[in-house]
Amino acid sequence: MEHEFSDSEEDEDQNEEMSEGSLSVEFLLLADQSNSPAEEKTRADSSDTDLEIEDPERSFATMKGAELYLEACKLVGVVPVSYFLRNMEEPYMNLNHHGLGPQGAKAIAIALVSNTTITHLELEDNWILAEGVTCLVQMLRENCYIQELNVSNNHIGTEGAEAISRMFLDNISSLRAVQLSGNNFREETAQYFAEALVGNYRVKELDLSHNEFSEKGGEHLGQMLANNEALEFLNLSWNHLRMKGAVALGAGLRVNGTLKILDLSWNGFGNEGALALGEALKLNNILVKLDISSNHINNEGAGKLAKGLEVNGNLKILKLSHNPLTVEGAVALVTSIRKNPKSKMEEINISNVLVNGSFLKLLDVVCQVHPELDVIYGGVRGFISKKPEQRPDPMKLIQQSRIPLDRAQIGELVHKLDRHQTGMVDYSYLKEKQPAQKPKEEEEEEEEP
Repeated sequence: MEHEFSDSEEDEDQNEEMSEGSLSVEFLLLADQSNSPAEEKTRADSSDTDLEIEDPERSFATMKGAELYLEACKLVGVVPVSYFLRNMEEPYMNLNHHGLGPQGAKAIAIALVSNTTITHLELEDNWILAEGVTCLVQMLRENCYIQELNVSNNHIGTEGAEAISRMFLDNISSLRAVQLSGNNFREETAQYFAEALVGNYRVKELDLSHNEFSEKGGEHLGQMLANNEALEFLNLSWNHLRMKGAVALGAGLRVNGTLKILDLSWNGFGNEGALALGEALKLNNILVKLDISSNHINNEGAGKLAKGLEVNGNLKILKLSHNPLTVEGAVALVTSIRKNPKSKMEEINISNVLVNGSFLKLLDVVCQVHPELDVIYGGVRGFISKKPEQRPDPMKLIQQSRIPLDRAQIGELVHKLDRHQTGMVDYSYLKEKQPAQKPKEEEEEEEEP
């Protein structure tokens, strides 16, 4: 009897799962019933978009894969995407730039409700709008296999931002990486994302670049950073974050305990924002990479950042290119590393700054203590007019003991040892070539008088 009861219970569970899946698909199909009467009449009159299932005895709960997608395309009135049909059983699905539109996205969503193989879904630049992303969100409430989603450049707008934020707030999807770049998110949508992400523990990577967040948006996102305990990567580049917004983001970063990569490039942080970030770096020992390129930060701001670098023990990459810095700011940054014995800095990018001989001497001194440091600068003033210094061949020097190499020689040496830029050093290149042995016949001839 126990065995029969167990089988019955299992059947009930399976029926319940099928019923839930069927309800999800039906919800997606009904999602566009708010169309105007004229649109509904046009659709009813069209023979190409017949909404009747050919076999009335079958339900969506019994359909899967290609069959379900084809039926969904028929019901919403779109042409099936052959690439999607061919690759439904692959983990990576790239449908970028396919012109899907909201109805095409709906058909994809219906097909993915029961899909268990796709883990990475690319849907960039498809004009899916808020309607399309709402269908995707509904699908993601049921699908627990998709972990990475790219819906950048889809004109999602405020309504779409609300739908995605509700999904984040409920912690119901399995998404760990979400790209939402270039979706016309205005200032007010920052609050939706901020409130939803405060308690979200699933999303690890988030791209909100190329949107329209400004001062108020920065304040909301700064509060989110102070409370979120999951995000490890955040891209806020190409927004309008400045003044109070920039300061709030710096304040949030001070107490954040998970974020490792933060991209704030192409905003308007200025020296005020640089000060906030410098203060944050004094306390934050989690962040590994910070990009603040193109933020109107001058030498004064670089000096404020340097105060944080003097004590920070975890940041490895700092990108500051395309800021109005001079060699004075460059010296302040490198000096901060010199003052910090526990610094882990590996790269400082100031690629538009022209440096001088004094800076290079300072850099050589710092690199003796921090040999992993690489400073990318724009060039050396007056270097072109001077005759390049003649240096011994580093390949010969390396074979001699106890002869130090400077940074330029080390760079040349690495280039020669890794000629194909594979990241692997071929030490066989250093072996001395043995003289070719002469054939025995030649040796005998030489011995004869």
